Amino acid sequence: MYIPVMLEKLGIAEQMKSKTVTRPGGYIGAVVVAGEAEIALQQIPELMAVPGLDLVGPLPTEVQKVFETSVGLCTASKHIAAAQSLIDFFAQPDHAALFKNKGLEQVSQP
Repeated sequence: MYIPVMLEKLGIAEQMKSKTVTRPGGYIGAVVVAGEAEIALQQIPELMAVPGLDLVGPLPTEVQKVFETSVGLCTASKHIAAAQSLIDFFAQPDHAALFKNKGLEQVSQP
């Protein structure tokens, strides 16, 4: 849960304590849609998944936390070819729109 840490780093955690709603797991945007909060801070793909929620945009770069996902193949896997096909699919430049449509950035293979 990055937001409480971010508020602490900004030096405003105490002032925000009574105004902050956190929930373990799930989509915090649902709390906004339900009227329990006015703003949701969560990863963009998770906000985009909540019907009725308007995405305003990312946090400023100075406080943004970037989460990277990586992939690797186990050499003992019985399905190396299938796994490699999936990796190849993810890495195809013409699939960038699929990622963007879900609020993700596509990064090519190193």
